[in-house]
Amino acid sequence: MKLNIDIDLWQYLSQSRKRVVMYGMGNGADKILRVCEKKGIEVCDFFASDGFVRGHSFHGKRVLSYSETKEKYGVENIIVLLSFASSLPDVIENILRIADECELYAPDVPVFGETLFDMEFYSAHKDELIATYESFADEESRRIFGNVIAYKLTGDIRYLEIAVSDKESVYRELLKAHNIESCIDLGAYNGDTVIELAEYAPRLKRVIALEPDRRSMKKLSLYAEGERRFKVCPVSAAAWCENTSLEFDAGGNRNSNVSHTGKTVLIDGVAVDTIAEEDRIDYIKYDVEGSEREALLGSAETIRRCSPRLLVSVYHRSEDIFALPSLIREISPDYRLYLRRYRYIPAWDLNLICVK
Repeated sequence: MKLNIDIDLWQYLSQSRKRVVMYGMGNGADKILRVCEKKGIEVCDFFASDGFVRGHSFHGKRVLSYSETKEKYGVENIIVLLSFASSLPDVIENILRIADECELYAPDVPVFGETLFDMEFYSAHKDELIATYESFADEESRRIFGNVIAYKLTGDIRYLEIAVSDKESVYRELLKAHNIESCIDLGAYNGDTVIELAEYAPRLKRVIALEPDRRSMKKLSLYAEGERRFKVCPVSAAAWCENTSLEFDAGGNRNSNVSHTGKTVLIDGVAVDTIAEEDRIDYIKYDVEGSEREALLGSAETIRRCSPRLLVSVYHRSEDIFALPSLIREISPDYRLYLRRYRYIPAWDLNLICVK
């Protein structure tokens, strides 16, 4: 894995004489602002897409339109920091149009935790990153890995646009979904990923679906009641390394997670090994907002016993991209590891696929 990158995005921004403006508001913007403050990077203004400005203010500044921002500073004088995430094609195309007009970056800040994937982090974990790169079973995985690492350091979305995988080929060619009869969906949300799997798994008979968020669980239960093609067993719990009680973010959105900050509620944490018992499991999906390590540890015996295909999200924490492949190799060394990524800005929907 060769990277011709001398400085990371944060170093570049601290040295640039251009005005830094932020595209978007909300939690993502707050995370990026905290990093900018630590790095001594001034954010001059915030803007939203033309047609979406509704008199909002953010951190004491009136939110401008993109047109107002261009008029105020000139496109040649600004660096735009994208501060929201999207997989919607029309939104991504609009981001790319802005990137064609001015310098635009999408800073990589972790979904969970505060550890930045910057040059210092890269240097400290270079050996682990190289070992992960070399452990992949095909060249496409290594290509995606290299581009994602380059993106994380630079914030340059061009690296993401050339590191996109076809979802159908993942299900049909890697996961061999046509042979899946039983699965466990960890982080099932409202049932959308079960529905997606069913498109490629005509032999599917039973799904154990874990979802810790109360509101999402209601939607999942309604879906399960109406599903007639196969049995869906909703479980109101978070996947964990043991059966215990956990504090959980009560925000009620898709990114709700096991947390000790903000408004929290107590929920059940369960180990997959205690609910799978002697069942034959063909496939496990892990998308548990930063708790993938604990969920893998809690399903280690099931993995060794059944050798199920695994799909593991590896983008929530900065260390996930190398720590989770390493953990899977420890649990069961004979898995073949693949990396695939669906179109998203920033580098979300990055998945490790593990097959025997």
